[in-house]
Amino acid sequence: MTRPFLEIKGIKKQYGPVTAVQNVDLQVERGEFLTFLGPSGSGKSTTLYILAGFEDPTAGDILLDGKSLLSTPSHKRNIGMVFQRYTLFPHLSVGENIAFPLKVRRLPKATIDAKVKEMLRLVRLEGFEDRKPAQMSGGQQQRVALARALAYDPPVLLMDEPLSALDKKLREEIQYEIRRIHQQTEVTILYVTHDQEEALRLSDRIAVFSKGVIDQIGTGSQLYANPRTRFVAEFIGDSDFIACDLLSASDGQATVSLGDGMVFDNIPVHGDAVSGSRASLMLRPERIRLSKDNEQTTGIAATVSDITFLGSNIHVMTETTSGKKLAVRLPFGNEAISGLSRGDHIRLNFDPQAARLFCEV
Repeated sequence: MTRPFLEIKGIKKQYGPVTAVQNVDLQVERGEFLTFLGPSGSGKSTTLYILAGFEDPTAGDILLDGKSLLSTPSHKRNIGMVFQRYTLFPHLSVGENIAFPLKVRRLPKATIDAKVKEMLRLVRLEGFEDRKPAQMSGGQQQRVALARALAYDPPVLLMDEPLSALDKKLREEIQYEIRRIHQQTEVTILYVTHDQEEALRLSDRIAVFSKGVIDQIGTGSQLYANPRTRFVAEFIGDSDFIACDLLSASDGQATVSLGDGMVFDNIPVHGDAVSGSRASLMLRPERIRLSKDNEQTTGIAATVSDITFLGSNIHVMTETTSGKKLAVRLPFGNEAISGLSRGDHIRLNFDPQAARLFCEV
């Protein structure tokens, strides 16, 4: 059996009576781009700081190539780090900032000069070596910080919300650059963000953190299509939830009632399924079919409360007869949109296999 390149084993971190991280287990392959995704206070940054050596775990271990890092101080772990704040030395030029970790390692001047040029090419900042950080944009400064972190060829690069201070357009441009640099260098990256779109855009896999634990790990498509918890279903992508009654369940498939005689079979179910219990049916807005009331007699009866044009798709907000608000997302040009107006009576249908059922506990 192949040994994992980086392994987090049972990491726990307590601050007095508060548990910030609880029993985090994770295996990372060499060259992988793994993102820690979650809301503020979920434990993702704490886990990253333990990896970097800035925090000591209360329990657990971290293994790199099979060797524990816990007894190694942060400055000797040879792990690169990029922060939200660029942490560049304002009195040094771009070239001097990139060269700094190489000078600390007492490398020959010729080696340092060659490496600085290589890093400037990598982040596409050739000709900027003599500028001071204050003379550069936020995106350029973050690329310098990335070049400095990669200059000494670390086996692992940690990135803690490095783009959160940038505007949306610039953030997307730097995301593309980070992805390109990762593919070019094949460095192992662990990346922290609370932005789900950023995580989906960058990552090979995503670890979704909630209340100090990892709820689920998988590719973006796996997390989106098959969330194992309601938290993951809500945090990854947009979701509609409908309260329902669980009539029966077996082999991971459930039959539910939405009331008014509406019964749906073959709904994939997560969690302990007990007949008669209350549950929540999750639907992705783009998986809901919309038709006018005079065209369809089955499905969920609803009224259009708002229609929003969003470029490539149309967002239709609806309200069911029971007062539940459901969002529907349709591609621009969809025939169901033609002539649709606020106040129209409609029917909503869906493929049961595209839904997910989460049992309430």
